[in-house]
Amino acid sequence: MGEERCRRCLLKEAFPADYEKYVAGMLKKVPAKSKAPDKVYEARLAACRLCERLDNGTCMGCGCLVELKAAYMKEACPFGAWNKADGGKN
Repeated sequence: MGEERCRRCLLKEAFPADYEKYVAGMLKKVPAKSKAPDKVYEARLAACRLCERLDNGTCMGCGCLVELKAAYMKEACPFGAWNKADGGKN
């Protein structure tokens, strides 16, 4: 039998090397004026961890890398998972 995959994990947790290679650098390039506050970012990721659509850091509903999409304040979860994280604005 193969290794168990963590479906409800973020890419940083499931594949740290891939996260560092692909996502970490992109997160550093998010302009400050576009970036979600840390508290909002973490709340969004927490909501994604509870979602059945999360699979190894990818939303299987919309196809995004949640750790990257959640970093942009103007982004929204198309399924409403971030509503509470964003203060009901989505």
